[in-house]
Amino acid sequence: MEIDIGRGKKARRAYGFDDIAIVPSRRTRDPEDIDISWEIAGYPFELPLMASAMDGAVDPRIAVELGKLGGVGVLNLEGLQTRYEDTRPIFEKIASFPKEEATRGLQEIYKNPIKEELIHKRVREIKDAGVAACASLTPQRVERYYKIALDAGLDMLVIQGTVVSAEHVSKTVEPLDLNKFIAQVGVPVIVGGCASYATALHLMRTGAAGILVGVGPGAACTTRRVLGIGVPQATAIADAAAARLRFLEETGDYCHVVADGGMRSGGDIAKAIACGADAVMIGSPIARALEAPGLGYHWGMATFHPELPRGTRVKTARQVPLKELLLGPAHENDGTLNLVGALKTSMATCGYENIKSFQKAEVIVAPSLQTEGKLLQQAQGVGMG
Repeated sequence: MEIDIGRGKKARRAYGFDDIAIVPSRRTRDPEDIDISWEIAGYPFELPLMASAMDGAVDPRIAVELGKLGGVGVLNLEGLQTRYEDTRPIFEKIASFPKEEATRGLQEIYKNPIKEELIHKRVREIKDAGVAACASLTPQRVERYYKIALDAGLDMLVIQGTVVSAEHVSKTVEPLDLNKFIAQVGVPVIVGGCASYATALHLMRTGAAGILVGVGPGAACTTRRVLGIGVPQATAIADAAAARLRFLEETGDYCHVVADGGMRSGGDIAKAIACGADAVMIGSPIARALEAPGLGYHWGMATFHPELPRGTRVKTARQVPLKELLLGPAHENDGTLNLVGALKTSMATCGYENIKSFQKAEVIVAPSLQTEGKLLQQAQGVGMG
């Protein structure tokens, strides 16, 4: 339904995770019977979870540990891990910046050039540990660096930017031809982000194994304020899921939808899948892990842009071991720990046995979901307060 913004402009109403709720069905199940595994391009994963290619969240160590737990970590091949041999003092320096100096300090740190030998080394560190190696490059640099990563044994490539389209137009440079590139690269490619039905469908038609859905929802991202663009995640995911169905009808091929950003709790992850996602990509929750490289801080991939930063350095609330964060047990009641357990319990409570069936769950618009009956929690700053 369109809404009049003014006489000359109409708009469609869109919804974020806080605006909706999942409706339980007539059936319930035991959480132990729930299957949350997924498979993309022949790679099976026990957890429908990817760790975002944020320097404060993912390094080779996190990627390996997450891989052993059943998920997959995405390493940023244009980040600190490929600019510095020894990153520990760099992260310590970033953590020491006063907040008013953090962006300028990050811009200086990221001036150090990318080293091709470190691209090879970091991918090998992940691959040699026996887990799937997945890494990210921007459209502007993918053709320059991807072969180095492939030679090191990269299993999956993520082509990621604030917004990635299948029809980039430029009068100054030769744009990346996604259709041609994906057809010849030799490994599965995930592309994004996007936030609309049309863009999602066009990206699927490039031959991508999956698309990332999300423009500006991340905890460290400021794109929505800097550029004024974005779509709330519940609507963006549902639109992309509709594009996936259209693409399946056209080709017989299934393209995976990965919800990227805006999820801080197990309930948010459950809502993302109920809206149609096959898996989720999270950064801020992973940055809270004791093993995360950012020492309690993380920042967006465009935070250090030399001309127009579109992210900020943020501090996580507290740190816990990665395994506890994902698999529990939780010792907090706000939904930010034991994310996998929360997802399984949500699916079980609503009666859905796997990801595909949970995508069909009934969802309602529920503006009072976060406040109804929660006055004491809000007043005391506990639980949902």
